[in-house]
This record gives sequence, structure tokens and C-alpha cells, in this order.
Amino acid sequence: MGLNLAKKTYYGGQAVIEGVMMRGKTTMVTAVRRPNGEIAVLPQPLSSIYTNWARKTPLLRGIIVLIESVVLGIQTLMKSANIALEEEEEVPGGFMWITILIGAVLGIALFFLAPYFLTRAFSIDINNHPILFNVIDGVIRLVIFLLYLWAVGKMKDIRRVFGYHGAEHKTVNAYEHNVPLEVEAVQKYSTAHVRCGTSFLFVVLVISIIVFLVFSIIILATVGKQPQWIMILSRIVLVPVIAAVAYELIYFSGRHAQNWFVRIILRPGLWLQALTTREPDNGQVEVAIAALKKVIEIDEPGEASKPAAQVTEVT
Repeated sequence: MGLNLAKKTYYGGQAVIEGVMMRGKTTMVTAVRRPNGEIAVLPQPLSSIYTNWARKTPLLRGIIVLIESVVLGIQTLMKSANIALEEEEEVPGGFMWITILIGAVLGIALFFLAPYFLTRAFSIDINNHPILFNVIDGVIRLVIFLLYLWAVGKMKDIRRVFGYHGAEHKTVNAYEHNVPLEVEAVQKYSTAHVRCGTSFLFVVLVISIIVFLVFSIIILATVGKQPQWIMILSRIVLVPVIAAVAYELIYFSGRHAQNWFVRIILRPGLWLQALTTREPDNGQVEVAIAALKKVIEIDEPGEASKPAAQVTEVT
């Protein structure tokens, strides 16, 4: 039986270790395949910071989504690893926050600071050639991002996670096309999705070129030159601004995906998802369906039928 989509919610999630997390209106649900073949389903209420007025406010919501994707992403990855490996010990909260901090520092260093210093190595003066400097800086940033995705995708364990990423996209695509959430039907859909985090990161990197260029021009017009410490600091403090603008573009595009011009804009991000998704097997799709059905059941009681696989709910 299909779903009543009169009031459709835009669901999304992420791949985790041997599973998929789906985010609902007030709850996220992580479904993980246990070693014995069962699917463990973990519903978890979302903190008010991810559901309050700020999460619905233009520009502010992009910053909240950035925080949400990092914090919830690492949290669900750790929980899924515990279940997939049948480890009962929970990872201490302090360790999780240290992991988040290290990840944020490494991300900014790799994708924002490294391109700046590499561009300076070309002996291009940002004060005399702000446009050329920021374009080269942006191109280097994109190249580093592509090389990073390519290198990560070569890891065997990560390739399996990418299979679950493809399963997540297929399941959401099937839901948004109002078809029954059954493995055979879901497998017919694409592993690419317009609201994918990979596309979001790509847009972030493209928008960063424009934001840093505008910032350089403003500094030149007001101060007369661009001190290095200001340029380095801008690569850090402007990240939330860039994420906010990028999210609004993805948000708009996702709701106008049938427009021919929007499709052209979305195309590079969809192509890029070939590096972060794989065709899933039926078992992986089954897990993604279990996660989405549970979150729909919580949001709209009675709308989703029980998954075919044996499921155990974990509280």
C-alpha cells in the first residue's frame, strides 16, 4: 500500500556504518543492520535547536543545518558502529565533542586555509589582483575537494557506506514520487538527489569564491590593502555566511528542480554524487526503507506499513 502524500514532508538523511539515518520533523531515526541480519531501529528526538524557529528562518537555517550535519552526523556514525560491531559500550560524550572539534579544524585547514597559502605560493598579490587571486584560490579549493572525495572513495569500508548513501537517495526519491516503499520499487530510482550533502558542499565551495572576492574588494575599498591576518581570519569566520547562502540556493533549487535553468545549476552537484554514492544491494535498500518508514510513522502515525525485514527497535 502506498503513502498518503497530501502533506508531504521533505525527508533527508545520511549513510552511517551499515545503515542509514533519516531526519523527520522532530525525530531522527537510524536503522542499522546487525551481524545476525536483523535491522535495529533507533528513534531519537531532535534537540529544540534543530526544530525551533531558527531552523525555519532564511539564512539562519543554513547555519543550523551546518551544525546539525556535523554534530548529528558524528553522533549517528558512532552509534551505528556500536550496533554493527555489537559493542555495548557507548562512546563518551566528551570524546564525541573532541572528534567534532578536530574534524572542524581539519576541514577549515584543508578546504579554506590550504588553498589560500597555495595561491600565495604562485606569487600573486591579492592587493593588485583580487579577482585572479580569489579565482585561483577557489579552483584549488575545488581540486582539493575532488581529490579528497576520490581518495576516500578508494577505501573499501567507505565504499560500503557509499552504497548506503545510494540507498538513502533511492528511498527518498521513491517517497517523493509517491510509490510504495518496497525494495523492488525503490531500486528503480536514482542514487542522486538534489538535496544531497555532497551537492551542498560543492555549492559551499563555489559560493566561497564569490564571498571571499566581495570581502577582498570591500577591504581594499575601506582599508586600502589586505593584511594577511585579515585574509586568514576571513577564511574562518565567513564559513557560516557561506553555508547560509549555499543552503538557501539548495533549498530553492530543491523546490524548483523541474525548472530547466535550475536543472542546469544542479547538474554539477548531481554529477559529483557519483563519487559519494554506489548502487546499493537489496539489503541496503531494505535498511534505508526501515529508517524512512519509522520516521514517517512518528511524523504521521498510520501512514507507513511495517518493513518486511525483521526489525528490532532500540531505545
